[in-house]
Amino acid sequence: MPTMSRADRRGVRRSAGSVLTVLGLTLEEERQYQQLLPLSGGPAADVATVLGTTEEALGERLAPLVERGLVSLEGTRLVVLTLPALVARLIEEQALTAARARERLHDLSPAIPYLVASATRPGPGQMEELGGLDGELSAGGNALRLLTDLIESSQGDLLWWRPDAWLLPREAAISVVVGRAVASGRLSRAIYPLRALHEAPEVLQARARQGEQVRVIDEMPTRMLVIRGTHAILPEPLGYADEPRVLVRQSAIVGALTLLFERSWEQAIALPELDTRLPRVDVRGSLLRQLSAGAKDEQIARTLGLSLRTVRRRVADLMIELGADTRFQAGVEAARRGWL
Repeated sequence: MPTMSRADRRGVRRSAGSVLTVLGLTLEEERQYQQLLPLSGGPAADVATVLGTTEEALGERLAPLVERGLVSLEGTRLVVLTLPALVARLIEEQALTAARARERLHDLSPAIPYLVASATRPGPGQMEELGGLDGELSAGGNALRLLTDLIESSQGDLLWWRPDAWLLPREAAISVVVGRAVASGRLSRAIYPLRALHEAPEVLQARARQGEQVRVIDEMPTRMLVIRGTHAILPEPLGYADEPRVLVRQSAIVGALTLLFERSWEQAIALPELDTRLPRVDVRGSLLRQLSAGAKDEQIARTLGLSLRTVRRRVADLMIELGADTRFQAGVEAARRGWL
């Protein structure tokens, strides 16, 4: 059996730490904690004397430990966490750090195949080059003018994903352009996130009055405009930015994005009376889909445009209606009933 050299043993001793340092305290923080622990409950003036400082300067001296929650000054007395309470706090901090790291790695892992694929190219002689794809990646210019010209010089129906349209300064002008297109006999259909019903109902009503068909869905990942049969516009990368933008004319890509829109349109909620009054939408299905995806209450509230209290109340009502004790049981029962 191999033995460790004296140098190896010295390295192990140097790297070894106490339970507190392993759990995240620095050596200096641990030293200060051990020094203060016997003084817990004592007057601040006595603690200052032991530490060789003044009572006025004591707060600044203890600030690093106070920020970490190890000690506190309650009135004129020092309170120090007991060792079991401190270990529990540090373990909780480490657990939260590990959970955040897991979330970051989970978000990163789907990108790995794309990174590999983006570097993959056919070798010499493996294919015949027929020409570049039909489209441009561009930035700059007057976005409103460019979009208006594109719509008015084309003929196909307009298909929109509009996740944040009410935040755009050109919204009123584009609504007029859409109205002219609809008046000429073209069809315009737009899908908004469900939260738009609460955040910007007047925008949806204005588009509906122009003759556009409007539906809502839980959420969508990006802006998109497809002019059926000829064009598609997307941000690069996907999201809510104005530029850079990709204008695509390649028929296969335009066709694929049209099919994607149609699938989203089928899943969205119709609002046939939007032009006269804001309809009441049953968000139960959207809420159940969010729960089944493991979304937290805060995330659900942002997605659906509801208050946190409303989300929690509706979740509680759903669990009662489904006779479930846990959210997991609620998801199983909702699927059994065909609600999902």
